[in-house]
Formats: sequence, C-alpha cells, structure tokens
Amino acid sequence: MRSRNSVLSVGSAESLILEIRNHKVMLDSSLAALYGLSTTRLNQQMKRNLKRFPADFMFQLTRDEFESLRSQFAISKVGRGGRRFPPYAFTEHGAIMLASILNTERAIEASIYVVRAFVRMRELIGTQKVVADKLTELERRIGGHDEEIRNIVAAIRQLMAPPQAKRKKIGFERI
Repeated sequence: MRSRNSVLSVGSAESLILEIRNHKVMLDSSLAALYGLSTTRLNQQMKRNLKRFPADFMFQLTRDEFESLRSQFAISKVGRGGRRFPPYAFTEHGAIMLASILNTERAIEASIYVVRAFVRMRELIGTQKVVADKLTELERRIGGHDEEIRNIVAAIRQLMAPPQAKRKKIGFERI
C-alpha cells in the first residue's frame, strides 16, 4: 500500500507532534506535508468543512504562541517566505477528520501513521506515569526505613563505644 516516494514512518510522524495548550497536536503545515498537499490547500479543505472541526479537534494558535514557535523552530518571518497567519493545530481526532475530508490515497496512508504516532505518544506518557508512581512508592518505603536505619546505627555505636571505667563501690563489702 506504500508508494515508492513515501517516507512516512511512525517515528517521523511522532516527531511532528507538539504539546500546545496541554494538548498533543500537529500543525497544519506538518499535516499538509504528510498528506502531500500545500498548507493552503489543506486549510481550504478544513474551512469548507468547519462543522467537522469542533474546538477539541482543532484550534488556531495565538500570535504569542506563533511567535514562540517561530523562535523555537526558526520559522522564517513574514516577507521572507514565512507565514502571514498563525497556524492551525490539530489534535489526533482533527488529524483523522482531515484525512477523511481529503480522501486521497496519500491522506489515508498518512492518517494511519498519524494515528499510530498519537497512540504511541499516549503509551509513552502512560509508561512515564507508571514509573513516576513506582518512584513515589519507593520513596515512601525508603522514607519509613530511615528511622529504622538510624536506630540500628545508634545501637551499633553503643556497642562500639569503649566500656566505661569501673568505679569503686561505695559502702561496705561483705566478706
């Protein structure tokens, strides 16, 4: 099903996923490249089908978010080939919806990789949470042992302390 000039992989799609506003998203330009379209064409199709893209599927970046991305990823400025408008960000569901309205072989193929990349990201996040929970449990266990270890060390120090000199007894001795 893969075409000869296709360079899609889950890893390459995964590298295009960003976290913006606490959502895992892909920018319109990245999806356009994956789907084999121009960003303008992709956005035209999306705007013609706006009812299919509620706020939890897609949102447009603010100017500040766009400027932050521009400096972070070295996107060229307006007048130098850069974008004039902030990009759209698509969640996993928005990316799938885009593939359904584009309905080309390339879009169908790319959507599979996009979905797999989002699923893999969710799995990695879940794994990180499990590891964090285990570390918290380990810290709790070790924290309880600290006091026990201190008591053992104190007992060992008492045993290691030199014996005190015997004092003479006061009083009479029995014979």
